[in-house]
Amino acid sequence: MTANLKADIAAPPKAHKSRVKKELPYYLMASPGVIWLILFSVVPMGGVLMAFQDYIPTKGVLGSPWIGWENFTYLFTMRESMRVIENTVIIAGAKIILNLLVPLAFAILLNEITHVRFKSVVQTVVYLPHFLSWVILASIVINIFGYDGIVNKFFGFFGREPQLFMSEPGMFRQMLVATDVWKEFGYNAVIFLAALAGINPTLYEAAKIDGAGRWRSIWHVTLPGLTATIVLLAALALGNVLNAGFDQVFNLYNPMVYSTGDVIDTWVYRMGLFKLQYSLATTAGLFKSVISFALISVSYLLARRFADYTIF
Repeated sequence: MTANLKADIAAPPKAHKSRVKKELPYYLMASPGVIWLILFSVVPMGGVLMAFQDYIPTKGVLGSPWIGWENFTYLFTMRESMRVIENTVIIAGAKIILNLLVPLAFAILLNEITHVRFKSVVQTVVYLPHFLSWVILASIVINIFGYDGIVNKFFGFFGREPQLFMSEPGMFRQMLVATDVWKEFGYNAVIFLAALAGINPTLYEAAKIDGAGRWRSIWHVTLPGLTATIVLLAALALGNVLNAGFDQVFNLYNPMVYSTGDVIDTWVYRMGLFKLQYSLATTAGLFKSVISFALISVSYLLARRFADYTIF
């Protein structure tokens, strides 16, 4: 790498021009993404100043008075904000754990199927929900578990009263986690299936010769072969501890389940756009971003340490 860098530095100007000309199509191809990133991710960063201001829309960011850390002090003394943070950690943590274990179990079981056509059909069916937006899936979930949904109509045949699955605070978290796992487990299993394909088949033959059955082969060959992948995915998932999924929660929740289903993103949305508490909403968003950045940094350090995973 050092030799290539020295060669690039020592290269004559014509060589640099030739290289730029050769790579120009790639720069043009990447330019829409770069422009989008600058407009929607870099430029709006100036708005974080509102977290340190008593923001007044008529005066703007530059004219609003500075109040330092008062918004953060107020945020962390609010009972509602603490409840929202608790909901976020619980929902996101459950999603992280189950979106690791369920795809792992599914991939192992699917790998044991020898009928190729049936295996392909199953893979296709379980992949489909991943490619649908939560706007569509939320309608499906509500039609199934709503007050007049299929499940309650089925229970009605046995004389049971309809259940408020989508409006019961005690059940809403479970609904969020279960539907998210249903949507993503098929797609997440692709990583484990790819890792399973890399396990040496001779290990299974040796286990069979030693008298190991199918389950013992899974325990002593398959799982050890997936250890690095499991550790890597678990480490990288650490950065999503405060990301409970705005799209899903926003399309499924209602005021009756705010106590257990309201997360940081939906709370920021309501505080900023409906209650017009711009500074407080920005403060909560900045808090989440800083913590998420720290967790992502830690996750990549862990991935590098235990799974030899590097980005650069």
